[in-house]
Amino acid sequence: MAAHDIAVTGLGLVTPAGIGTAASWSGVRAGRPAAAYDPVLADNPVRISCRVPDWDADTLLGARRAHRLDRFSQFALVAAREALADAGLDPATWDGARVGVVLGCADGGPGTVEAQHRTLVEHSPDRVSPLLLPMQLPNMLAGQTAIEFGATGPNLVVATACASGTTAIGTARDLLLLDRCDVVLAGGSEAMITPLVMAGFARMGTLSRRTDDPAAASRPFDLDRDGFVAGEGAGVLVLERPADARARGARVRARVTGYGASADAHHVTSPHPDGVGLEAAMRGALADAGAQASDVGHVNAHGTATRLNDLAEARVVHRVLGDPLVTSTKGVTGHLLGAAGAVEAAFTVLALQEQTVPPTANLDTPDPDCEIKVAATLTGTRFDLALSNSLGFGGQNAVLALATA
Repeated sequence: MAAHDIAVTGLGLVTPAGIGTAASWSGVRAGRPAAAYDPVLADNPVRISCRVPDWDADTLLGARRAHRLDRFSQFALVAAREALADAGLDPATWDGARVGVVLGCADGGPGTVEAQHRTLVEHSPDRVSPLLLPMQLPNMLAGQTAIEFGATGPNLVVATACASGTTAIGTARDLLLLDRCDVVLAGGSEAMITPLVMAGFARMGTLSRRTDDPAAASRPFDLDRDGFVAGEGAGVLVLERPADARARGARVRARVTGYGASADAHHVTSPHPDGVGLEAAMRGALADAGAQASDVGHVNAHGTATRLNDLAEARVVHRVLGDPLVTSTKGVTGHLLGAAGAVEAAFTVLALQEQTVPPTANLDTPDPDCEIKVAATLTGTRFDLALSNSLGFGGQNAVLALATA
């Protein structure tokens, strides 16, 4: 292991493919799309989404705790609990001052905001919940996680739109390398599938309109793609320095060995057509990892299934890396927005462990203008290094280089 490597010792996932890492990974490996009709969006122009199945926060967190949390915080706590158990860490025994929390989200708690705004309009200001702000503020994602697990070290939420989860992991890595923490819970969570937010996305023309066939709507890199399907969920990774992990006998699932970030400085919503920002982030992650382009065997692409994103990203992957095996797990999960990068980093860790690249669901006719090799089926292959790409509105780019343990 290089001196700047960070160990991934725990994973926790709550995704549209399932609750828990095993269920989520099973759904992604099977290429089983999660998109379905969403009754919450019955009056919206686009009425499909990728929801977490069978979500019961009262059972998972206890009714009193759950009712004081917006959905995005609920997801994060359940994912973090699984990640800590997976890492073999007990918060009752750790030095909380050396434990950090860095999580990402794009929007905070819009579900709470919309519900309380209805109360304000239909009733009166006196009926608005005193928990409105503690529930919906973005920083509460990390704050509630710290409260839950007694993590009193550095605590922050990053917001780089749909790159937030990846940015959080990169930032957490820096905290460990600077010796600010010994353990960091890093990742992202999002619960933005509300009528108002989805109306905004629909008006922008970013959502798939394949509402007559929801399961086929999210189709990254496919010639017939027409937009993304919104998803929800959380991914949390436990990060430690390798020496610390070894000292306590922990299993190391994979290593975060490089990170790159950049801004397009081009457009508020569209990626740079030549992908100059993404290219800078990818090359930055490779340089940080001390790796060559030829070392990369797999890319978990941002792959949103929008026309512009997929084409720009494919061009950059081909230009920078040549011909690695690419997948977009958004064909299964939809686009988890600020949580996407964290969840996809976890999927990349699992792909490295299993030496298996999951399929890109709904890839029926690969777009010939996307000159990359995209996995349409579950594919076994040998690779030691993978990149996980994330892009976001505002021209945000963040890339992780992940390696076998």
